[in-house]
Amino acid sequence: MATVFVLALLVVSLVFGFVVGSDVHPGQKAPYRIHTLFSVECQNYFDWQTVGLMNSFKKARQPGPITRLLSCTDDEKKNYKGMHLAPTLEVPSMSKHPKTGDWYPAINKPAGIVHWLKHSKDAENVDWVVILDADMIIRGPIIPWELGAEKGQPVAAYYGYLVGCDNILAELHTKHPELCDKVGGLLAMHIDDLRALAPMWLSKTEEVREDKAHWTTNITGDIYGQGWISEMYGYSFGAAEVGLRHKINDNLMIYPGYIPREGVEPILFHYGLPFSVGNWSFSKLKHHEDNIVYDCDRLFPEPPYPREVKLMESDPNKRRALFLSVECINTLNEGLLLQHAADGCSKPKWSKYMSFLKSRTFAELTRPKLLTPDIKKTEVAQQRQVMDEPGKPHPKIHTLFSTECTSYFDWQTVGLVHSFHKSGQPGNITRLLSCTDEDLEHYNGHDLAPTHYVPSMNRHPLTGDWYPAINKPAAVLHWLNHAKVDAEFIVILDADMIMRGPITPWEFKAARGRPVSTPYDYLIGCDNELAKLHTRHPEACDKVGGVIIMHIDDLRKFAMLWLHKTEEVRADKAHYATNITGDVYASGWISEMYGYSFGAAELNLRHLISSEILIYPGYIPEPGVKYRVFHYGLEYVVGNWSFDKADWREVDIINKCWAKFPDPPDPSTLDRSDENILQRDLLSLECAKTLNEALRLHHIRRNCHDPSLVSKSDSGITKEPGSRKFGRFGKIDTVRSNPTPLNHLQKSSVPAEKDGLFSSLRLWIVALWAFSGLGFLVVMVVVFSGRKGKGTRGKNYRNKRRSSYSGFLDVSGRDKHIRSDDD
Repeated sequence: MATVFVLALLVVSLVFGFVVGSDVHPGQKAPYRIHTLFSVECQNYFDWQTVGLMNSFKKARQPGPITRLLSCTDDEKKNYKGMHLAPTLEVPSMSKHPKTGDWYPAINKPAGIVHWLKHSKDAENVDWVVILDADMIIRGPIIPWELGAEKGQPVAAYYGYLVGCDNILAELHTKHPELCDKVGGLLAMHIDDLRALAPMWLSKTEEVREDKAHWTTNITGDIYGQGWISEMYGYSFGAAEVGLRHKINDNLMIYPGYIPREGVEPILFHYGLPFSVGNWSFSKLKHHEDNIVYDCDRLFPEPPYPREVKLMESDPNKRRALFLSVECINTLNEGLLLQHAADGCSKPKWSKYMSFLKSRTFAELTRPKLLTPDIKKTEVAQQRQVMDEPGKPHPKIHTLFSTECTSYFDWQTVGLVHSFHKSGQPGNITRLLSCTDEDLEHYNGHDLAPTHYVPSMNRHPLTGDWYPAINKPAAVLHWLNHAKVDAEFIVILDADMIMRGPITPWEFKAARGRPVSTPYDYLIGCDNELAKLHTRHPEACDKVGGVIIMHIDDLRKFAMLWLHKTEEVRADKAHYATNITGDVYASGWISEMYGYSFGAAELNLRHLISSEILIYPGYIPEPGVKYRVFHYGLEYVVGNWSFDKADWREVDIINKCWAKFPDPPDPSTLDRSDENILQRDLLSLECAKTLNEALRLHHIRRNCHDPSLVSKSDSGITKEPGSRKFGRFGKIDTVRSNPTPLNHLQKSSVPAEKDGLFSSLRLWIVALWAFSGLGFLVVMVVVFSGRKGKGTRGKNYRNKRRSSYSGFLDVSGRDKHIRSDDD
């Protein structure tokens, strides 16, 4: 009996060990383990921010655990009351620098992260880290790889006022000033990148903080000129030192009070600035010493109710901005209300506002916001409150490119859109997709880019002329007439381009009445009879094209002329000759380019022509020029390798899993005897590699089965198909988080709220199986013991065992288990 009892205990312990052990981090499996961090100090000011962030973390269903990095001195800890407010790692305070004595609390952020990496076991079991500030409210799950983060390429929000990246500050504090990104706020990066970055982040923060000679506003952008943003520069310079280039995502974060772009659903509030709704206002600085967390039933002043907000503003987008501001403070107050209850405060007196915070209406308004494929397809918006000068925002930008419903344009689209996000280009991008109704019935590339659909003019509806290039001006005109445009400047590109950096009107000096473009010197028709025939102002004809930066007012006046002049030149077959047009095929193929130049001349729009924006792969670059765009319209060659886009006109690379272009040569194999040739070839390789990188990520988003993920017999590890995309998120030790479905190609929806019933029943079913097994072992011992009356005793014994555990599956028992598991 003793042996059997030991065996029974072993079975039970193994079963329960499995059940409990598997409940620690189910779904948090490599390479999809996420950990969220934020840094605070032992102050009331950070405590109420912690309460707000923690409440939003749970509401948003952010996957993985969260850790508060709490920097406190020994004296502060003696009187600190908020240790229970969040899962916490205590960090030695560096508010007063241990060596220099400098008082700079912001340094605790990088110092805390360094400490976490060295001393937390969590840092050994994570793949991705999301770093937030305490004064943030999460509205939806932040999934690094869904946002495009890759190893070596973190995702971050844009902090345009970090002007030190462009001046002497960067030159003094990093060996790679060209890699300095103006980012901050939200950070999502691979753990390996964070390990490389964190020590450098800390040391560069110390370095910039000590450089008082360069604290002035014109150098740092710090309006106080006190070195307060040294930690932000420490991050940017540290990232530059270790070679990290950021993917700047402006979809995610918004300051309450800022007007969001139409259709954009930000998933993160950063309430670092004062904001107001009508006569109500909020500023975090006014609550610096506020002990509101520990003052039972006291909340921040209630904002207007939704129905009151509706009456304040007629403009729908401005009204939505007011709703976002109200949502931010209401989520903070909801967190305080729940924290007071958890701390044992008596039930608050009924009030209209308390009732609202507990209402189904408020719960519905604050459901998790997910970046669904539909939003990404039609409304991927990137609002950037860019301020290279404090308080002076740059104008909004919108980028356009024109394509057709063919696989040829689809792979070009994938390359351009990938490079757009990688480049840090401000604003939205829209694909103008020209298709016939028949084309659309069979087209399956709708998800490749935010898209505006345009009737095809490949075959002219009046003349029957087959000329697909006319779709470009026709599509721009259609977009202007049918889309709501709030951008001040429009950047127009071709599909066969790869962006290398932002193309902005403020950098290239575009203005109303003065567009910017790149030189197309072969448009010799501007200098001969062609211009005299097709414009009243031949002297205003500029030989330009490729990249266009134009004020929206100019584009509205110009677009119709662009289309009409294209039709006009296309119909003028008598002047197709190469000596007149420069078209080597003498087929009128570049009529659209002349349509652009002649249309602009009609309005006397004279261009600033920049040769530093665009380069063709295969051309020798000018020394020191940072070209922003590759235009791979021509064949280019590197050694025995070559690429010509025309060779891939009929190849469906997009819909064939893992299809890509032939890999270009390794840069290490290039001939380095001629520096000009070397730089030319390096740029050519960069273009080709970017295209293949875009295709690889596209195939991952399409859930192509990766052969490298097939189970390996020698390792015994098996990965399920699609697991690269669907990571599984479940309950964790500290803060619980519900599963978040992730797939670019399926419509995302907010998961239904779960109360743990299913998982608890499953656990108890396993437990019941264990006890049944135990009962069976006991019965077998009795059966074979040879005792008299063994059958009756065995039956009675079974009944006793069954009745002893009959309460395990009742509702109260289940709830008790759930409560204890959540503690």
